[in-house]
Amino acid sequence: MNPVQNALLGLAVGDALGVPVEFRSRAAMKNDPVTDMRAFGTHRQPAGTWSDDSSLAFCLAASLCDGYNLEDIGKRFVMWYDDAYWTAHGAVFDIGITTRNAINRLRLGQRADFCGDFDEQANGNGSLMRIMPLLFYIKNKPLKERWEITRDVSRITHGHIRSCICCFFYLEFAGKLLAGKKAAEALAETRSEVKKFLVDNHFAAREIELLQFVFESDISKMPENVISGSGYVLHTLEASLWCLLTTNSYKDAVLKAVNLGEDTDTTGAVTGALAGLYYGAETIPAEWLEVLARREAIEKLGSALAEKMNG
Repeated sequence: MNPVQNALLGLAVGDALGVPVEFRSRAAMKNDPVTDMRAFGTHRQPAGTWSDDSSLAFCLAASLCDGYNLEDIGKRFVMWYDDAYWTAHGAVFDIGITTRNAINRLRLGQRADFCGDFDEQANGNGSLMRIMPLLFYIKNKPLKERWEITRDVSRITHGHIRSCICCFFYLEFAGKLLAGKKAAEALAETRSEVKKFLVDNHFAAREIELLQFVFESDISKMPENVISGSGYVLHTLEASLWCLLTTNSYKDAVLKAVNLGEDTDTTGAVTGALAGLYYGAETIPAEWLEVLARREAIEKLGSALAEKMNG
């Protein structure tokens, strides 16, 4: 498997592990933890079914196969919602409010990178969950250009600067994993470089302060009770870093993510993409891959995007 396939399969498997238990509390997860793929549950879907998290990531990946075009990315998001494009089983069964509002604006023909909600209350994890494929397009570009592209792709659905910064931090960290850095080293370098970039470019002090947990804490030593599984973008970023830094395998990282409870599919997907990139798809349990919806299509998409980016 190539790195794109590793990330996409890792994302989809983590997502699918979380779908049946989405919205369950951490206490409920403690009583009945996820240890394997499950069927039905919250959304009454077959085992191996991934959600909007993976669908929108695959829409982004498919668009990038034809080059970088914000309007085309937006059109594919509309195709997903209206025509079940890149769904697991031909139906949309989950969508966040902010993403739905953005798709309504896209449908009306508004400029793609201004369709996301810019309100501070609209900082859910809906752009972070789908941003990973962009890594393979921006990885060799200068830092400022990486920021600008990441910001614009986030803004298709989530326009507030906080969501954009979280996507940027996530991709900068993922880029270092892709380059072969160990997770702890990658995180240390990302913290230093991203914080310097934000300060040097006069980002709002409050936004930098809100990232202090990510910038300053030794995440690998944090207890579980300070990590949230909520759908807030900053919580999801923190949880994905924590799950990767406190485990030693793909399996352990995604199970830890899902068992945090609440927004289980997205925490699983965001963690899974990192863990897939870091450990490789060959480390994902075979029994999970066997039931993963549209596995061959995902692998072909990963192959096509890798070929495009390396061509």
